[in-house]
Amino acid sequence: MGIEAMKNMKLYEPEDKMLSLLRDNYNVLQSLGAFGISLGFGDKTVRQVCEEGGVDTFTFLAVVNLTINGYYSQSSVEHLDVPTLLHYLKASHDYYLGFQLPYIRRELEESLDGDDNLGKLILKIFDEYARFVTHHMKFEEKTLFPYVEGLLKGERNDEYDIETFSKHHDQTGDKMREVKSIIIKYLPSDSKRNNMLAAALHDIYNLEEWLALHANVEDKIFKPAIERLEKDVRRDAPATLNINKIIGSQSENEQLSEREKDVVIGVVQGLTNKEIADKLFIAPNTVITHRRNISRKLQIHSTAGLTIYAIVNHLVDIGSVEL
Repeated sequence: MGIEAMKNMKLYEPEDKMLSLLRDNYNVLQSLGAFGISLGFGDKTVRQVCEEGGVDTFTFLAVVNLTINGYYSQSSVEHLDVPTLLHYLKASHDYYLGFQLPYIRRELEESLDGDDNLGKLILKIFDEYARFVTHHMKFEEKTLFPYVEGLLKGERNDEYDIETFSKHHDQTGDKMREVKSIIIKYLPSDSKRNNMLAAALHDIYNLEEWLALHANVEDKIFKPAIERLEKDVRRDAPATLNINKIIGSQSENEQLSEREKDVVIGVVQGLTNKEIADKLFIAPNTVITHRRNISRKLQIHSTAGLTIYAIVNHLVDIGSVEL
């Protein structure tokens, strides 16, 4: 960011009125909810509202200044409160998956002709988008969030790290662009339906904007904060498992065979030994032998560990993993 832009930027501080933040940018409303801050705070300052809500003021302002102004400072990472960030991300997931996506789906259903092929196509594309995002967020909740909670307890577990999360933090803008493009071209005959579609389209644009802000907070604030926490924990706690074994840096003699990779894929997909055997046209006992060899080579003994290994090594796509 240029120096001139910095001069003209309004950076919010603890003694600013919380109301002024809302007046300047309505996106703060979502941040308030995600931090667990309720409306009705009158003329109280940001510090007062945060302290009354049990929210770390510095972390709240770091998120707000990033989402409103695009401002963040790498030097401030040591002051970020990880439990506050974790609460923010969990609540954001709940809002996105539990409210926003279903709400827009209902809007589209009400505004589209269910018997029209184009209307069915719009709903289908939106549902594909929703499934992908839901799967991605559920994967974070199953792997990333428990990992961070363990770090906060001082537990070192190198089966996972924040860098692994970053490699699979994909954006899904293409699907949403497709939905918007079709809606814009889809012209219903009656004005009431047109107004309803326009409202749904407006909410989709807001949804995209919110998701971009959410991803930015994860990349610019959450990731550096967890990297710092990892360094602290790894310095103080003994290793339990080398992450290099998870991401596939085993010696050349210990590389998985193609058949062993097939077995890993089956395990990650939730198949039983017999189902894997039937799929690969081998005996169940052979599957058991392969699984023993896989555990020995990778030193991974859990399905979660194999899942991470399979995703990082491109054996499976994150969207195909049963959570």
